[in-house]
Amino acid sequence: MTPSRPADAPGAATIATIAEEVGVSMATVSKVLNGRSDVAAETRARVEASLERHRYRRRSRRRSTAAGQVHLVFHEFDNEWAMEIIRGVESVTRPAGATVVLSQLGGAHRPSQQWLDELLARPPRGVLLVLCHLTEPQQRQLHREMIPFVVLDTDSATSAPVPTVGSNNWNGGLLATRHLLELGHRRIGIISGPQDVLCSRARAAGFRSAHEEMGLPVDPDLVRFGSFYVDAGYAYGMELLTSADRPTAIFAGSDMQAMGVLRAARQLGLDVPGDLSVIGYDNLPVAAWIGPALTTVNQPLRDMAGTAAQMLLELARGVDLPASRVDLVTELVVRESTAPPAYRG
Repeated sequence: MTPSRPADAPGAATIATIAEEVGVSMATVSKVLNGRSDVAAETRARVEASLERHRYRRRSRRRSTAAGQVHLVFHEFDNEWAMEIIRGVESVTRPAGATVVLSQLGGAHRPSQQWLDELLARPPRGVLLVLCHLTEPQQRQLHREMIPFVVLDTDSATSAPVPTVGSNNWNGGLLATRHLLELGHRRIGIISGPQDVLCSRARAAGFRSAHEEMGLPVDPDLVRFGSFYVDAGYAYGMELLTSADRPTAIFAGSDMQAMGVLRAARQLGLDVPGDLSVIGYDNLPVAAWIGPALTTVNQPLRDMAGTAAQMLLELARGVDLPASRVDLVTELVVRESTAPPAYRG
């Protein structure tokens, strides 16, 4: 006689087991499994707890043709930054025979349940999320469907259990600001990304730390937070550069923002780097070709994306990752847009 598996063995529990233990119908358990919203919060919590206790996993089932796909999900992807990510992912997925399906969340940093339901209707090989995160219930849904996911996030602070590739943003902000301070600048403006995005705050924290190293205060009037796009760099650049005591240098939180600052400087008749030093972040390919060539912080986006894609494919093959968090190094790339400040008498 073949002994039965213990009730807490992975995959041993059934929907009926969970329903009986919690005291609900199998339909209610199924609703929780499928992320339906028409379940009371207290009931959902008890069902989720039972599912986790039994380490419930959906039974193997015939996968759709989407099983060879990797879903690459951006909060938004309408710029060159996103293209670098796509190139990095495809450099790994193409040789592995996996196709990449792109989707974007319209600027949101968490996918909707409708998005997840549509994904689960045709389960992919894995999901790679860029600057967006799943809620814990959504993570549990993917775990139960045995769909691996990896987060590519530059904030360096995703929760430990979530496989993540990032970079050291604090160090990037520190390197950029040190460079400007060492050149002799003392009134340095910063235009960072959205204040509710941790990588933006980390770069600003590095900016402040560089000032603290030299015993210098940060003028709050020279600090701005906005989007990472050209229009924010231009708008905030105009604000800073038309102020009564304008900065002699600006550290932008992205190369796209820096391009907006350069446009503002040109419009105001300011020479870069003679009248104003500008430094960006990301080291996009275009940064080396604009005039003047942009000094920037190299964030190895293609390598980050390729590393995340490789981690995802390994998880899809059932390979245990040696580390759930990988941080790549940021480096300063000095070009033509920074110089010592001109004397202003």
